[in-house]
Amino acid sequence: MHTDRRTAVLQTALVTFARFGYRKTTMDQVAQDAGISRPGLYFLFSSKQALFREAVERSLGEDLAAAEQALADTSDPLQHRLLEAFDHWTGRYIGPLTRDIAAVVADNPDVLGPTATTAPQRFAQLITTAIPASEDEQTARRVAQTLISTSIGIKHQVDDRAAYLERLAVAIELLLAARERISGPRP
Repeated sequence: MHTDRRTAVLQTALVTFARFGYRKTTMDQVAQDAGISRPGLYFLFSSKQALFREAVERSLGEDLAAAEQALADTSDPLQHRLLEAFDHWTGRYIGPLTRDIAAVVADNPDVLGPTATTAPQRFAQLITTAIPASEDEQTARRVAQTLISTSIGIKHQVDDRAAYLERLAVAIELLLAARERISGPRP
C-alpha cells in the first residue's frame, strides 16, 4: 500500500510542479493535490527537492523503459519503432499541461542532478543502437542526433501529440530514405 501511495503522490506532484513551476510549488500544495496530510507527505519525502527529483526520475525511467521496449521489437519496421520510441520519450509531453512538465524539468537541471544529462544521453544511445548494425557507429550517432534535434524542433512547433507524431513520421521517413540513398539499402 505504501508503494501505491508513493506512486500516486509522485504522479500528482509532477502535475503540481508543472502547474506552478518548481520554485512556486509548495509541499502544502502537493499534499493538498495528492489528498494527503503535510506530515504524511514529509513522511514519504524529506524535502521538496527530494520529491521533485524522484518524480522526474521515475517519469524519465518509465519513458526510457517504454522507448527501449519499442526499439527492441525488431519484428516491427525501424521507422515504426523509432516513432514509437520518440512518442514515449517526447510525444506524451505535447499539449498544454504536459508541455509544462517538460519545461519545469528543463528549467531545473540543478535540482535534478545527474539525471538531467544521463536520461537524455541514455535515450540518444537507445536511438543510436536501433540504427542497423551494418551502419558505422559515427553514421548511426549522426542519424540519431538528427532525429533527436528534429523531434525537439517539432515539439516546439505543434500543439498536440497527433501533429507531433505526423510530422516526426515524415522526418523519420525522409531521413531513413536519404540514408539508404547515400549508404545503399540495408537488409
